[in-house]
Amino acid sequence: MLTDTQRDIIKATVPLLETGGETLTTHFYKLMLSDYPEVRPLFNQAHQARGTQQRALANGVLQYARNIDRLEALGPLAAQIVNKHVALQIQPEHYPIVGACLLRAIRDVLGPELATDAVIDAWAAAYQQLADILIAAERQVYDTLAAAPGGWRGARQFRVSRKVPESEEITSFYLEPVDGKPVAAFHPGQYIGLRLTIDGEEIRRNYSLSAAPNNHSYRISVKREPGGKASTFLHDHVPAGGTLDLFAPAGAFTLADNDTPLALISGGVGITPTLAMAETALIAGRAVIFIHYARNGRAHAFGELLDAWAARYPRLQAYVVYEQTDATDKRPPNGVGRPTSSQLAQWLPLNQEFDAYFLGPTPFMAFIRRTLRDLGQPDERSRYEFFGPAETLN
Repeated sequence: MLTDTQRDIIKATVPLLETGGETLTTHFYKLMLSDYPEVRPLFNQAHQARGTQQRALANGVLQYARNIDRLEALGPLAAQIVNKHVALQIQPEHYPIVGACLLRAIRDVLGPELATDAVIDAWAAAYQQLADILIAAERQVYDTLAAAPGGWRGARQFRVSRKVPESEEITSFYLEPVDGKPVAAFHPGQYIGLRLTIDGEEIRRNYSLSAAPNNHSYRISVKREPGGKASTFLHDHVPAGGTLDLFAPAGAFTLADNDTPLALISGGVGITPTLAMAETALIAGRAVIFIHYARNGRAHAFGELLDAWAARYPRLQAYVVYEQTDATDKRPPNGVGRPTSSQLAQWLPLNQEFDAYFLGPTPFMAFIRRTLRDLGQPDERSRYEFFGPAETLN
Protein backbone atom coordinates (compact mmCIF):
# COMPACT_ATOMS: atom_id res chain seq x y z
CA MET A 1 0.00 0.00 0.00
CA LEU A 2 1.39 3.36 -1.02
CA THR A 3 1.69 5.94 1.77
CA ASP A 4 0.98 9.64 1.23
CA THR A 5 4.70 10.32 1.55
CA GLN A 6 5.49 7.76 -1.13
CA ARG A 7 2.87 9.27 -3.44
CA ASP A 8 4.51 12.66 -3.00
CA ILE A 9 7.90 11.15 -3.85
CA ILE A 10 6.49 9.55 -7.02
CA LYS A 11 4.99 12.87 -8.10
CA ALA A 12 8.31 14.59 -7.42
CA THR A 13 10.03 12.28 -9.91
CA VAL A 14 7.73 13.35 -12.77
CA PRO A 15 10.13 16.06 -14.07
CA LEU A 16 12.92 13.47 -14.17
CA LEU A 17 10.72 11.11 -16.16
CA GLU A 18 9.71 13.88 -18.55
CA THR A 19 13.33 14.54 -19.48
CA GLY A 20 14.99 11.17 -18.94
CA GLY A 21 12.27 8.54 -19.10
CA GLU A 22 13.47 7.02 -22.35
CA THR A 23 17.03 6.75 -21.06
CA LEU A 24 15.65 4.93 -18.03
CA THR A 25 13.53 2.47 -20.01
CA THR A 26 16.31 1.81 -22.52
CA HIS A 27 18.61 0.81 -19.67
CA PHE A 28 15.79 -1.21 -18.09
CA TYR A 29 15.30 -3.32 -21.23
CA LYS A 30 19.06 -3.80 -21.63
CA LEU A 31 19.28 -5.15 -18.07
CA MET A 32 16.22 -7.38 -18.28
CA LEU A 33 16.84 -8.92 -21.69
CA SER A 34 20.46 -9.59 -20.79
CA ASP A 35 19.95 -11.00 -17.29
CA TYR A 36 16.64 -12.80 -17.86
CA PRO A 37 16.75 -14.47 -21.30
CA GLU A 38 13.56 -16.38 -20.46
CA VAL A 39 11.52 -13.23 -21.07
CA ARG A 40 13.04 -12.46 -24.48
CA PRO A 41 10.27 -14.34 -26.37
CA LEU A 42 7.77 -11.80 -25.00
CA PHE A 43 9.42 -8.84 -26.74
CA ASN A 44 9.69 -8.01 -30.42
CA GLN A 45 13.36 -7.24 -31.03
CA ALA A 46 12.47 -5.08 -34.04
CA HIS A 47 10.55 -2.76 -31.72
CA GLN A 48 13.56 -2.73 -29.43
CA ALA A 49 15.86 -1.78 -32.30
CA ARG A 50 13.57 1.04 -33.44
CA GLY A 51 13.15 2.35 -29.89
CA THR A 52 9.36 2.23 -30.02
CA GLN A 53 9.12 -0.22 -27.11
CA GLN A 54 11.31 2.00 -24.95
CA ARG A 55 9.33 5.13 -25.79
CA ALA A 56 6.03 3.39 -25.12
CA LEU A 57 7.15 2.18 -21.70
CA ALA A 58 8.61 5.58 -20.85
CA ASN A 59 5.28 7.20 -21.65
CA GLY A 60 3.40 4.57 -19.63
CA VAL A 61 5.62 5.06 -16.58
CA LEU A 62 5.26 8.83 -16.89
CA GLN A 63 1.47 8.68 -17.12
CA TYR A 64 1.35 6.36 -14.12
CA ALA A 65 3.49 8.74 -12.06
CA ARG A 66 1.45 11.77 -13.11
CA ASN A 67 -1.79 10.06 -12.14
CA ILE A 68 -0.62 8.19 -9.05
CA ASP A 69 -3.40 9.92 -7.04
CA ARG A 70 -6.15 9.12 -9.56
CA LEU A 71 -5.47 5.99 -11.54
CA GLU A 72 -8.87 6.24 -13.22
CA ALA A 73 -7.42 9.12 -15.26
CA LEU A 74 -5.21 6.62 -17.10
CA GLY A 75 -8.30 5.84 -19.18
CA PRO A 76 -7.86 3.06 -21.74
CA LEU A 77 -4.13 2.65 -21.10
CA ALA A 78 -4.60 -0.08 -18.48
CA ALA A 79 -7.00 -2.06 -20.68
CA GLN A 80 -4.56 -1.85 -23.60
CA ILE A 81 -1.74 -3.17 -21.43
CA VAL A 82 -3.88 -5.99 -20.04
CA ASN A 83 -4.96 -7.12 -23.50
CA LYS A 84 -1.42 -7.05 -24.89
CA HIS A 85 -0.25 -9.07 -21.89
CA VAL A 86 -3.04 -11.62 -22.31
CA ALA A 87 -2.30 -12.07 -26.02
CA LEU A 88 1.35 -12.79 -25.15
CA GLN A 89 0.46 -14.86 -22.05
CA ILE A 90 2.22 -12.70 -19.47
CA GLN A 91 2.04 -14.52 -16.11
CA PRO A 92 2.32 -13.37 -12.45
CA GLU A 93 5.86 -14.79 -12.22
CA HIS A 94 7.04 -12.30 -14.84
CA TYR A 95 6.21 -9.28 -12.69
CA PRO A 96 8.98 -9.66 -10.06
CA ILE A 97 11.54 -9.77 -12.88
CA VAL A 98 10.25 -6.52 -14.32
CA GLY A 99 10.13 -4.90 -10.88
CA ALA A 100 13.67 -5.86 -9.96
CA CYS A 101 15.06 -4.57 -13.26
CA LEU A 102 13.05 -1.35 -13.07
CA LEU A 103 14.37 -0.51 -9.59
CA ARG A 104 17.89 -1.37 -10.71
CA ALA A 105 17.55 0.89 -13.72
CA ILE A 106 16.29 3.76 -11.52
CA ARG A 107 19.35 3.42 -9.27
CA ASP A 108 21.76 3.21 -12.21
CA VAL A 109 20.30 6.07 -14.26
CA LEU A 110 19.46 8.54 -11.48
CA GLY A 111 22.53 7.84 -9.40
CA PRO A 112 22.82 7.75 -5.58
CA GLU A 113 22.01 11.44 -5.02
CA LEU A 114 18.59 11.22 -6.70
CA ALA A 115 17.82 7.52 -6.29
CA THR A 116 17.80 7.55 -2.51
CA ASP A 117 16.48 4.67 -0.47
CA ALA A 118 13.24 6.59 0.01
CA VAL A 119 12.82 7.01 -3.77
CA ILE A 120 13.53 3.33 -4.40
CA ASP A 121 11.10 2.29 -1.66
CA ALA A 122 8.42 4.56 -3.10
CA TRP A 123 8.85 3.20 -6.60
CA ALA A 124 8.91 -0.38 -5.28
CA ALA A 125 5.54 0.23 -3.61
CA ALA A 126 4.16 2.01 -6.69
CA TYR A 127 5.27 -0.80 -8.98
CA GLN A 128 3.77 -3.44 -6.69
CA GLN A 129 0.48 -1.53 -6.66
CA LEU A 130 0.40 -1.51 -10.47
CA ALA A 131 1.50 -5.16 -10.70
CA ASP A 132 -1.29 -6.22 -8.35
CA ILE A 133 -3.86 -4.32 -10.45
CA LEU A 134 -2.64 -5.82 -13.74
CA ILE A 135 -2.28 -9.37 -12.39
CA ALA A 136 -5.83 -9.31 -11.06
CA ALA A 137 -7.23 -7.90 -14.31
CA GLU A 138 -5.29 -10.40 -16.41
CA ARG A 139 -6.41 -13.31 -14.23
CA GLN A 140 -10.00 -12.28 -14.78
CA VAL A 141 -9.51 -12.15 -18.55
CA TYR A 142 -7.74 -15.53 -18.60
CA ASP A 143 -10.56 -17.08 -16.57
CA THR A 144 -13.22 -15.53 -18.81
CA LEU A 145 -11.51 -16.76 -21.98
CA ALA A 146 -11.11 -20.28 -20.59
CA ALA A 147 -14.76 -20.46 -19.48
CA ALA A 148 -16.22 -19.08 -22.74
CA PRO A 149 -17.76 -21.52 -25.27
CA GLY A 150 -14.87 -22.69 -27.42
CA GLY A 151 -12.40 -20.91 -25.15
CA TRP A 152 -9.12 -22.18 -23.77
CA ARG A 153 -6.23 -21.33 -21.48
CA GLY A 154 -2.59 -21.18 -22.59
CA ALA A 155 -1.59 -22.40 -26.04
CA ARG A 156 -3.88 -24.40 -28.33
CA GLN A 157 -2.73 -26.09 -31.51
CA PHE A 158 -4.30 -25.01 -34.80
CA ARG A 159 -3.78 -26.37 -38.30
CA VAL A 160 -3.33 -24.14 -41.34
CA SER A 161 -6.25 -25.34 -43.45
CA ARG A 162 -5.52 -22.84 -46.23
CA LYS A 163 -2.74 -20.41 -47.09
CA VAL A 164 -3.88 -17.74 -49.57
CA PRO A 165 -1.73 -14.95 -51.09
CA GLU A 166 -3.73 -11.71 -50.95
CA SER A 167 -1.10 -9.45 -52.55
CA GLU A 168 2.62 -9.45 -53.25
CA GLU A 169 3.29 -9.01 -49.55
CA ILE A 170 0.23 -10.17 -47.56
CA THR A 171 -0.80 -13.81 -47.12
CA SER A 172 -3.83 -15.12 -45.24
CA PHE A 173 -3.65 -18.15 -42.96
CA TYR A 174 -6.94 -19.96 -42.28
CA LEU A 175 -6.61 -21.69 -38.91
CA GLU A 176 -8.70 -24.58 -37.56
CA PRO A 177 -8.21 -26.26 -34.16
CA VAL A 178 -6.45 -29.60 -34.30
CA ASP A 179 -8.82 -30.97 -31.63
CA GLY A 180 -11.81 -30.30 -33.93
CA LYS A 181 -13.74 -28.47 -31.21
CA PRO A 182 -15.38 -25.03 -31.57
CA VAL A 183 -13.31 -21.89 -31.15
CA ALA A 184 -14.09 -18.88 -29.01
CA ALA A 185 -15.97 -15.98 -30.50
CA PHE A 186 -14.16 -12.65 -30.57
CA HIS A 187 -14.94 -8.99 -30.99
CA PRO A 188 -14.07 -7.62 -34.46
CA GLY A 189 -10.82 -5.71 -34.14
CA GLN A 190 -9.19 -8.16 -31.74
CA TYR A 191 -6.03 -10.19 -32.35
CA ILE A 192 -4.59 -13.58 -31.42
CA GLY A 193 -1.17 -14.43 -30.05
CA LEU A 194 1.15 -16.86 -31.84
CA ARG A 195 3.94 -18.88 -30.25
CA LEU A 196 6.63 -19.77 -32.78
CA THR A 197 9.94 -21.61 -32.56
CA ILE A 198 12.43 -20.29 -35.11
CA ASP A 199 15.96 -21.73 -35.23
CA GLY A 200 15.47 -23.11 -31.74
CA GLU A 201 14.34 -19.75 -30.33
CA GLU A 202 10.83 -19.10 -29.04
CA ILE A 203 9.16 -15.86 -30.09
CA ARG A 204 5.62 -14.56 -29.66
CA ARG A 205 3.68 -12.24 -31.91
CA ASN A 206 0.17 -10.76 -32.15
CA TYR A 207 -1.81 -10.77 -35.42
CA SER A 208 -5.20 -9.20 -36.07
CA LEU A 209 -8.11 -11.46 -36.90
CA SER A 210 -9.11 -10.49 -40.43
CA ALA A 211 -12.48 -12.23 -40.85
CA ALA A 212 -15.72 -12.12 -38.89
CA PRO A 213 -16.25 -14.70 -36.10
CA ASN A 214 -17.67 -18.06 -37.24
CA ASN A 215 -17.13 -20.38 -34.20
CA HIS A 216 -14.98 -22.91 -36.06
CA SER A 217 -11.91 -21.14 -37.48
CA TYR A 218 -9.84 -17.96 -37.51
CA ARG A 219 -8.07 -16.03 -40.26
CA ILE A 220 -4.98 -13.90 -39.89
CA SER A 221 -3.43 -11.97 -42.78
CA VAL A 222 0.30 -11.40 -42.39
CA LYS A 223 2.46 -8.87 -44.20
CA ARG A 224 5.98 -9.99 -45.01
CA GLU A 225 8.02 -7.33 -43.23
CA PRO A 226 11.57 -6.62 -44.48
CA GLY A 227 13.79 -8.39 -41.98
CA GLY A 228 10.74 -9.56 -40.02
CA LYS A 229 11.67 -12.81 -38.31
CA ALA A 230 8.15 -14.02 -37.58
CA SER A 231 6.49 -12.84 -40.79
CA THR A 232 9.25 -14.32 -42.96
CA PHE A 233 8.98 -17.62 -41.12
CA LEU A 234 5.21 -17.73 -41.57
CA HIS A 235 5.42 -16.89 -45.28
CA ASP A 236 8.31 -19.23 -46.12
CA HIS A 237 8.18 -22.10 -43.64
CA VAL A 238 4.57 -22.64 -42.50
CA PRO A 239 2.71 -24.52 -45.25
CA ALA A 240 -0.94 -25.45 -45.58
CA GLY A 241 -1.31 -28.42 -43.26
CA GLY A 242 1.25 -27.07 -40.83
CA THR A 243 0.39 -26.32 -37.21
CA LEU A 244 0.69 -23.25 -35.03
CA ASP A 245 0.25 -22.59 -31.30
CA LEU A 246 -2.40 -19.93 -30.67
CA PHE A 247 -3.35 -17.95 -27.60
CA ALA A 248 -6.99 -16.92 -27.26
CA PRO A 249 -8.24 -13.65 -28.84
CA ALA A 250 -7.70 -10.40 -26.96
CA GLY A 251 -7.71 -6.68 -27.64
CA ALA A 252 -9.52 -3.54 -26.51
CA PHE A 253 -9.83 -1.96 -29.98
CA THR A 254 -13.20 -3.40 -30.92
CA LEU A 255 -16.24 -2.56 -32.98
CA ALA A 256 -19.03 -0.89 -31.00
CA ASP A 257 -22.29 -2.82 -31.15
CA ASN A 258 -24.71 -0.24 -32.57
CA ASP A 259 -26.32 0.74 -35.87
CA THR A 260 -24.48 4.05 -36.36
CA PRO A 261 -22.92 4.45 -39.83
CA LEU A 262 -19.36 3.17 -39.77
CA ALA A 263 -16.25 4.61 -41.44
CA LEU A 264 -13.21 2.31 -41.66
CA ILE A 265 -10.01 3.99 -42.86
CA SER A 266 -6.86 1.92 -43.30
CA GLY A 267 -3.37 2.18 -44.72
CA GLY A 268 -1.34 -0.84 -45.86
CA VAL A 269 -1.67 -3.89 -43.62
CA GLY A 270 -3.89 -1.80 -41.33
CA ILE A 271 -6.69 -3.20 -43.47
CA THR A 272 -6.68 -6.52 -41.59
CA PRO A 273 -8.81 -5.75 -38.48
CA THR A 274 -11.07 -3.45 -40.50
CA LEU A 275 -12.07 -6.44 -42.64
CA ALA A 276 -13.50 -8.27 -39.62
CA MET A 277 -15.25 -5.09 -38.55
CA ALA A 278 -16.69 -4.44 -42.01
CA GLU A 279 -17.90 -7.99 -42.52
CA THR A 280 -19.61 -8.08 -39.13
CA ALA A 281 -21.24 -4.68 -39.65
CA LEU A 282 -22.43 -5.49 -43.18
CA ILE A 283 -23.98 -8.79 -42.11
CA ALA A 284 -25.87 -6.84 -39.44
CA GLY A 285 -27.18 -4.39 -42.06
CA ARG A 286 -25.07 -1.46 -40.93
CA ALA A 287 -23.95 1.27 -43.38
CA VAL A 288 -20.18 1.06 -43.96
CA ILE A 289 -17.79 3.47 -45.67
CA PHE A 290 -14.57 1.55 -46.35
CA ILE A 291 -11.55 3.67 -47.34
CA HIS A 292 -8.21 1.99 -47.98
CA TYR A 293 -4.83 3.40 -49.00
CA ALA A 294 -2.25 1.11 -50.61
CA ARG A 295 1.18 1.73 -52.08
CA ASN A 296 0.14 0.34 -55.48
CA GLY A 297 -2.04 -2.32 -57.07
CA ARG A 298 0.46 -5.10 -56.36
CA ALA A 299 0.45 -4.26 -52.64
CA HIS A 300 -3.35 -3.90 -52.51
CA ALA A 301 -4.82 -6.89 -50.67
CA PHE A 302 -8.46 -8.07 -50.66
CA GLY A 303 -9.52 -6.14 -53.75
CA GLU A 304 -11.64 -9.05 -55.01
CA LEU A 305 -13.27 -9.41 -51.61
CA LEU A 306 -14.21 -5.72 -51.59
CA ASP A 307 -15.68 -6.10 -55.08
CA ALA A 308 -17.76 -9.06 -53.91
CA TRP A 309 -18.98 -7.18 -50.85
CA ALA A 310 -19.91 -4.16 -52.95
CA ALA A 311 -22.05 -6.40 -55.18
CA ARG A 312 -23.69 -8.13 -52.21
CA TYR A 313 -24.20 -5.30 -49.72
CA PRO A 314 -25.88 -2.12 -51.01
CA ARG A 315 -25.01 -0.27 -47.78
CA LEU A 316 -21.27 -0.54 -48.47
CA GLN A 317 -19.36 2.33 -50.07
CA ALA A 318 -15.77 1.30 -50.82
CA TYR A 319 -12.93 3.57 -51.94
CA VAL A 320 -9.32 2.61 -52.70
CA VAL A 321 -6.41 4.99 -53.26
CA TYR A 322 -3.01 3.98 -54.66
CA GLU A 323 0.05 6.07 -54.01
CA GLN A 324 1.22 5.05 -57.48
CA THR A 325 -0.43 3.28 -60.41
CA ASP A 326 0.88 1.34 -63.40
CA ALA A 327 -0.34 -0.89 -66.21
CA THR A 328 -0.36 -4.00 -64.01
CA ASP A 329 -3.21 -2.73 -61.79
CA LYS A 330 -6.18 -5.11 -61.93
CA ARG A 331 -8.73 -2.43 -61.08
CA PRO A 332 -8.63 1.36 -61.28
CA PRO A 333 -8.37 3.09 -57.89
CA ASN A 334 -10.68 5.86 -56.75
CA GLY A 335 -7.73 8.16 -56.28
CA VAL A 336 -3.96 8.40 -56.75
CA GLY A 337 -1.39 9.85 -54.38
CA ARG A 338 -1.19 10.40 -50.64
CA PRO A 339 -4.30 10.77 -48.43
CA THR A 340 -5.93 14.19 -48.64
CA SER A 341 -8.49 15.96 -46.52
CA SER A 342 -10.58 16.66 -49.62
CA GLN A 343 -10.96 12.92 -50.26
CA LEU A 344 -12.17 12.28 -46.73
CA ALA A 345 -14.49 15.29 -46.85
CA GLN A 346 -15.99 13.89 -50.05
CA TRP A 347 -16.37 10.29 -48.93
CA LEU A 348 -17.28 10.52 -45.24
CA PRO A 349 -20.91 11.08 -44.13
CA LEU A 350 -20.22 14.46 -42.56
CA ASN A 351 -23.91 15.41 -42.58
CA GLN A 352 -24.72 12.75 -39.97
CA GLU A 353 -23.30 11.07 -36.88
CA PHE A 354 -20.83 8.23 -37.62
CA ASP A 355 -18.15 6.14 -35.93
CA ALA A 356 -14.63 6.22 -37.39
CA TYR A 357 -11.94 3.57 -36.92
CA PHE A 358 -8.51 3.96 -38.50
CA LEU A 359 -5.25 2.00 -38.58
CA GLY A 360 -1.99 2.14 -40.48
CA PRO A 361 1.53 3.57 -40.19
CA THR A 362 1.91 6.18 -37.46
CA PRO A 363 2.25 9.22 -39.81
CA PHE A 364 -0.84 8.02 -41.70
CA MET A 365 -2.86 7.76 -38.50
CA ALA A 366 -1.66 11.17 -37.33
CA PHE A 367 -2.93 12.68 -40.58
CA ILE A 368 -6.27 10.88 -40.39
CA ARG A 369 -6.81 11.92 -36.77
CA ARG A 370 -5.97 15.56 -37.51
CA THR A 371 -8.21 15.59 -40.58
CA LEU A 372 -11.15 14.02 -38.77
CA ARG A 373 -10.87 16.70 -36.09
CA ASP A 374 -10.70 19.42 -38.73
CA LEU A 375 -13.83 17.99 -40.35
CA GLY A 376 -15.69 18.19 -37.04
CA GLN A 377 -15.59 14.53 -36.02
CA PRO A 378 -15.62 14.29 -32.17
CA ASP A 379 -12.65 12.45 -30.65
CA GLU A 380 -15.00 10.13 -28.78
CA ARG A 381 -16.28 8.84 -32.14
CA SER A 382 -12.80 8.26 -33.57
CA ARG A 383 -10.80 5.21 -32.53
CA TYR A 384 -7.40 3.87 -33.53
CA GLU A 385 -4.82 1.33 -32.45
CA PHE A 386 -1.12 0.71 -32.98
CA PHE A 387 0.02 -2.68 -34.23
CA GLY A 388 3.19 -2.33 -32.15
CA PRO A 389 3.93 -0.32 -29.01
CA ALA A 390 1.70 2.70 -28.51
CA GLU A 391 3.12 5.96 -29.82
CA THR A 392 1.86 9.52 -29.92
CA LEU A 393 -0.20 11.00 -32.74
CA ASN A 394 0.16 14.60 -31.54
